[in-house]
Parts: sequence; C-alpha cells; structure tokens
Amino acid sequence: MKKLLVPVLLSTLLAACSSTGTFDQPAGGAAVDERSKGDGSGVATVTAPSASGSGIAALTDPKNILSKRSVMFDFDSYVVKDEFRPLVEAHAKFLVQNPTMKMLIQGNADERGSREYNLALGQKRADAVRKALSLLGAKEAQIESVSLGEEKPRCTEATESCYAQNRRGDMLYSGEF
Repeated sequence: MKKLLVPVLLSTLLAACSSTGTFDQPAGGAAVDERSKGDGSGVATVTAPSASGSGIAALTDPKNILSKRSVMFDFDSYVVKDEFRPLVEAHAKFLVQNPTMKMLIQGNADERGSREYNLALGQKRADAVRKALSLLGAKEAQIESVSLGEEKPRCTEATESCYAQNRRGDMLYSGEF
C-alpha cells in the first residue's frame, strides 16, 4: 500500500502545481501583440508595461524623492518631523500604487542611552513611520517595523552631528531586506 501511496501523492502534487494560464493573458500587465498569432510561428510578441515616475525604477533614481529612504528624528523623540512629511507621503503613494510591494522600516537610535532604551526608542520610531504611511493609505499588510536600536550606526564618531545621523527610520523595500 505504501508503494502505491507515494506515486499517487507525487502525481497529485504535480497536478496541483501545473499552470492553467493562457498565453493570451500573461501576468504582470504585459501586452501581447495580436498580429503574431496564427502566423504559424507559435511565438507571440510580449511587451512589458512602461515604467512611470512612480514605477520601480523611481526607487533608485537619485533625482526622485523615493530614492531617499531615511526619516530623521530629534534627540529622544519619535515624532516624524514636518520636513520629512513629503518623503513619507511619496512612499505612501508608491505603496498604494504598488499593492504587492512590501516595506520594512528599521528604527535606529544613537549610542546614548541603555541598550534596552534604544531598542524601545528605535521601535517607536519605526512604528511612527509605519503609522504615518498607514494613515496616508498604505495597507498595514505591506509594512513591517522593527528596531535595530543602536546596532546599525551610520556614523561612529562621538559628535552631535554623528548622533543625529543615527537617529532615524530607514525604509527598505522587498528585495532590499
């Protein structure tokens, strides 16, 4: 009986994984050139959808606000400053337009304070950015927030300007974390 059960389970698994889609309607919004059908070649021309300013390429374009990924905070604070609201709004709009994208927000703190305090403060900073994105329309399921505390400093000098660089919330998209 066991010898018969394994092949039956394998064939069931393979059947469940088989594709039922058609070549006429490819996934991802690609377009099929209808002229190539029926010419005997069996090959259809597929063109990718064009990327707009809010497309994936905008995330790495240094001229686009979406390439900026850090929200900076004041000392001992987890309030998103007014100067970073346009940045948060742009990322929220991007998440709304790209519902399959996921974001990880890493909350950071400078080295002052205990390890436990900095982990808690980093979490509050990440949560503040997450809440702002959610209030602007991004889905909760798209966003995760974690704290790195003081463990991932951007600058290691013991100066106020260096500490300021470490008080931040970093926004990372799928594939970057």
